[in-house]
Amino acid sequence: MTDTKRPFSNPLALAILVHLFERPMHPYEMASTMRERGKEKSIRLNYGSLYTVIEQLLKANFIAVREVLKEGKRPEKTVYEITPSGETELIDWMRELVSSPVKEYPMFEAAISLLPVLPPEEVIDLLEIRIGLLERTIKEFDEEERVCREMNLPRLFSLEREYYKALTLAEFKFSKDLLSDIKRDSGGIRSGWTEMRKQISSIKASARRKDTAINAIRKDQKKKENHGRKNS
Repeated sequence: MTDTKRPFSNPLALAILVHLFERPMHPYEMASTMRERGKEKSIRLNYGSLYTVIEQLLKANFIAVREVLKEGKRPEKTVYEITPSGETELIDWMRELVSSPVKEYPMFEAAISLLPVLPPEEVIDLLEIRIGLLERTIKEFDEEERVCREMNLPRLFSLEREYYKALTLAEFKFSKDLLSDIKRDSGGIRSGWTEMRKQISSIKASARRKDTAINAIRKDQKKKENHGRKNS
């Protein structure tokens, strides 16, 4: 793990630096190049955030304006290039990302950590849906791999898809194993889960009864106060 604090943590900033490391580009060329190479599958990309990050990189002196192109009546195109400090940041950042594991916070992991809010019977149905969708994704990987082989695409340019496939296969196995454990009540996971939900429901019902009694007392006191004011 690493505690290094960098001026940027946005993967889009990293992608911009990498593309300008390759050659000077204007923003539209950066975006179209990323899309042509399928990078939007790994890095969230939209034009609004692209221009925002470019401005931030400019302020940090990691990139600079190389030239402004004007063709006829078309809008001006600002071409950017990476600076020496930007190149240093890029190489250091890449070395850190490749060498140092970082704790990430996937949404599925968050949902699993809070799973008891749902009844186990419903989670069984939901996991079966998820497993079906993961199976579809895995089949899509197989088709993409076939296309890459036909194109003789070097493996170097599809490593991110290999990584995503490995994560998807791991999630698929975990989901199937969890589904099986819940169905079989392995280790008492389902029965303990059900009992815990019963206890929570009982506590909530008791709290509601208490609130109802308190509200009734307050209402009665208010009536007596109003009655006392009328008689005074």
